[in-house]
Amino acid sequence: MLSGEKGYLDLCRYILKNGTKKHDRTGTGTYSIFGSQMRFDLSEGFPLLTTKKVPFRLVASELLWFIKGDTNIQYLLQNNNNIWNEWAFKKWVESDRYDGPDMTDFGIRSQQDPEFNRQYQEQMNRFKEKILTDNSFAATFGDLGNVYGKQWREWKTSQNETIDQLSNVINSIQNKPDSRRHIVSAWNPEDVPNMALPPCHTLFQFYVADGKLSCQLYQRSADIFIGVPFNIASYALLTYMIAHECGLEAGDFIHTLGDAHIYTNHVEQVKTQLGRSIRPLPRLTLNPVKDSIFDFEMSDIGLTGYNPHPPIKAPIAV
Repeated sequence: MLSGEKGYLDLCRYILKNGTKKHDRTGTGTYSIFGSQMRFDLSEGFPLLTTKKVPFRLVASELLWFIKGDTNIQYLLQNNNNIWNEWAFKKWVESDRYDGPDMTDFGIRSQQDPEFNRQYQEQMNRFKEKILTDNSFAATFGDLGNVYGKQWREWKTSQNETIDQLSNVINSIQNKPDSRRHIVSAWNPEDVPNMALPPCHTLFQFYVADGKLSCQLYQRSADIFIGVPFNIASYALLTYMIAHECGLEAGDFIHTLGDAHIYTNHVEQVKTQLGRSIRPLPRLTLNPVKDSIFDFEMSDIGLTGYNPHPPIKAPIAV
């Protein structure tokens, strides 16, 4: 069993050595394996990687966005969070309302052509400003479809009713702690075609034992260098928050991966990270006054003792 940050780094080494070279949807190419699992003991500290800086503020604001059931990037931009911009931007530049220079294959070209990159940044800044200041524009181009938050909080049934999976699972943990049905699914086959990005982290399950709450996530597609560090921190934070509401301690976070891959244009960055030493984990603080995860704001979530190595930049494959 791969354990903690060392386990994450060992997985990186294994993929670089044994991964199969594969084509992918983005056209970038990956080194890939199928099936892996990591375990993080949350009593040892908050599992935010220390071999590169992971922006915790972005992790927390994205999770609160999911919890609110929101699917529009306007909330994220209001919190200076840009991690979902590319998918919404793509929707705009491919529409008949876009009136700027050609942005075809912008995700790849922006990394190769300095002039194109300048134009890309100019159009992206224009797009963000319109999302923040024009609610009609934001409603049309800022919405990503029925992605995570919608499925967590408002899963639509065949009877045209809705299911609040997140509220239900918290209620289940509180009232039937030994149940084996503490499950939330983001993978809704009917909605997948209408999502900007089908859920990569598709299903998670909670487990209560000895006064502790543990969580296992199944992730169908795992971008090891950029995405997975966020996912580890996000689901650890969710586990801590639900444990807090339910009067439990945080137990383990188990991360089960389907297609675990390193993009070909992330290889050198991964090697840089593998050359760094692991540092002590930070500690999470939650506002003790808040007794429901649905009441949490950014000011209620804090981190102490985080002293990571510097960040490592890498392009996102869209």
